[in-house]
Amino acid sequence: MDERPHDGPLPGAYPVPGGSLPLVDGDRVPWRPGPGRRPLPWRRYVYGGVIALVVLLLVLLG
Repeated sequence: MDERPHDGPLPGAYPVPGGSLPLVDGDRVPWRPGPGRRPLPWRRYVYGGVIALVVLLLVLLG
């Protein structure tokens, strides 16, 4: 891979009007915690069970 030659330091960053706040130094992005995950409705478990039974029957019969 060809890289461009080093031209010196990169230009400084400047704030954008109406943009987000600057990030703090570190490896994590500050963010407000979101709501917890809702539990799966009982229908999802029933559908999953039915599909598992159909696949099991197809494997046994096939």
